[in-house]
Amino acid sequence: MRLEAAARMDLFRKLWKARKLIVVVFIPLFLLPLPLIHPTSEACCAYVLMVTAVYWVSEAVPLGAAALVPAFLYPLFGVLKSSEVAAEYCKDTTLLLIGVICLAASIEKWNLHKRIALRMVMIAGAKPGMLVLGFMCCTVFLSMWLSNTSTTAMVMPIAEAVLQQLICTGLADSHADSETAEPPDDDGAASDKEENLDKNQLELLYRNDSDCTKEELSTLSEVQTGEVNGLGPQPVSNQSNLMTTIRHTNGHLPQAAIEIPNVKRVKARRDSQYPTKRDHMICKCLSLSITYAATIGGLITITGTSTNLIFAEQFNTRYPDAKVINFGTWFIFSFPIAIIMLVLTWLWLHFLFLGCNFRETCSLSKKRKTRREMMSEKRIQEEYEKLGPISYPEVVTGVFFILMTLLWFTREPGFVPGWTSLFEKKGYRTDATVSVLLGFLLFLIPARRPFSPSSSSRYANTGDDDPLAPMITWKDFQRLMPWEIVILVGGGYALAAGCKVSGLSVWIGRQLEPMSGLPPWAVTLLACLLVSAVTEFASNPATLTVFLPILSALSETLQINPLHTLIPSTMCVSFGVMLPVGNPPNAIVFSYGHVQISDMVKAGFGVNLIGVAVVMLAITTWGVPLFNLTEFPAWAVARNVTGSL
Repeated sequence: MRLEAAARMDLFRKLWKARKLIVVVFIPLFLLPLPLIHPTSEACCAYVLMVTAVYWVSEAVPLGAAALVPAFLYPLFGVLKSSEVAAEYCKDTTLLLIGVICLAASIEKWNLHKRIALRMVMIAGAKPGMLVLGFMCCTVFLSMWLSNTSTTAMVMPIAEAVLQQLICTGLADSHADSETAEPPDDDGAASDKEENLDKNQLELLYRNDSDCTKEELSTLSEVQTGEVNGLGPQPVSNQSNLMTTIRHTNGHLPQAAIEIPNVKRVKARRDSQYPTKRDHMICKCLSLSITYAATIGGLITITGTSTNLIFAEQFNTRYPDAKVINFGTWFIFSFPIAIIMLVLTWLWLHFLFLGCNFRETCSLSKKRKTRREMMSEKRIQEEYEKLGPISYPEVVTGVFFILMTLLWFTREPGFVPGWTSLFEKKGYRTDATVSVLLGFLLFLIPARRPFSPSSSSRYANTGDDDPLAPMITWKDFQRLMPWEIVILVGGGYALAAGCKVSGLSVWIGRQLEPMSGLPPWAVTLLACLLVSAVTEFASNPATLTVFLPILSALSETLQINPLHTLIPSTMCVSFGVMLPVGNPPNAIVFSYGHVQISDMVKAGFGVNLIGVAVVMLAITTWGVPLFNLTEFPAWAVARNVTGSL
């Protein structure tokens, strides 16, 4: 009996290891009767859609590889020609993304993002409540322009250095500190800790793996030569770390491998690192605030996260006569949402981890600052001073940053003629035109000030002695360019095109006619709740790509303005914040060991509810006059009539 049980367990283990291969092989075979029994265009398109959706949700193959399924199945089943499918994989948003990545590469190469983050934290101060708010504000601002993943990967090492300083000095409330904190044995021990802390540098780097084409985002183990906060040095042979591969992509970075400390190390950190429970709560609050702020910041701009780009391109492709979605209109709608969510999320995290004593944790008065808080501020000031005075490349990058934003806003603001009205031919210039132009110039403009000494130490880290070396190189661009996202977005466009040509979207809309009795706000609420629940377990781009055609067909069938359901669903798909696997920023924050899964679930559930509530408030208030949501628009009527024919 024992041998049979062991054999069965061994068989189950082998099947579990081969589960992805089983899904890849058997799902297409299991669904194959659909196009064979019903050899219609709708059935064939539905078969391709279901196979791709299962591959995306199960992650049996990489997301980018699964996005290539329509490229060969559509021609094989006669849904679309191969040339027609190929045209869907490179759209206007691809060029928009390329230009944004060029600017992001320049920002990261010249440490402009670090200067902005440290400066904003210096303004906020070291009081726990204000410190969290300061980090959230700078993360939101950076995430507007950089991907959520790269923003979190950049801000977390800065936050970790601050947290280590707070822990080292035993940061707590003034009255609690005098009662619970024990004085150090001698001044020498405290100075040793501070000296060792300077050696504890957490960095994030990109490394090219010779065995694969993607870049892997890794966190280095803590480099320590002595004990830091009770944690002794560990031999290299014992520092075996759990490598967790992130497969959900919520930003512009490709899927990456995050190196998570092993369980023993995380447990030791939780048990012995924090002088008081209050310190642990501060670490939890600050860590989670960064991932939530990155998600909030990604909502603000059309380029803030890949899901926004997917929505914009699919909407403009499905409704070419609807000239309502651009950088300006999206920003006007989403910016108030982000501000309200930022404040409510900060209040929720403060209540959950720091309590309700806002006067003590948020006071800006110097008289209320403890010695430990002043030391923490000094540490942040020292980190900022290490950057030195602002450099010429940082100035150029900042100018390009502001110029790109202004050109996006003023292209077609709506209430006044934009700069595109100066051209005779209309409709030729988009946000991608501006993005690619400025990105191209970054490859040409020298990184050194004209007529400046070539031996400046400013450029020692570039490893290039050429005085005409550009702001960014192709390697800098290639390091950040998420080609997997480009293919993933293209696969979504291909699926949408197949649904349109085959008539599947019309068929789906007819099946949803029983919902015609529901008011528009109820339909939108159901869509938001469904999407936000699914995205906790599936990748955000894949979830949105599957739901957009369905919700578009539903809106047309119910005679609801499609924007009434599509915009809220696009925003709610980013609220996968309850689990480490929900999106890459969650996994990065979890890897630092300050939070447990239970903390993420508890805090993320509240943030999820806040997000859905604020989005519903926006779409039923200022979204109505902005997008004229009270009536079924002519561009949707034309699309509905054409689809019916």
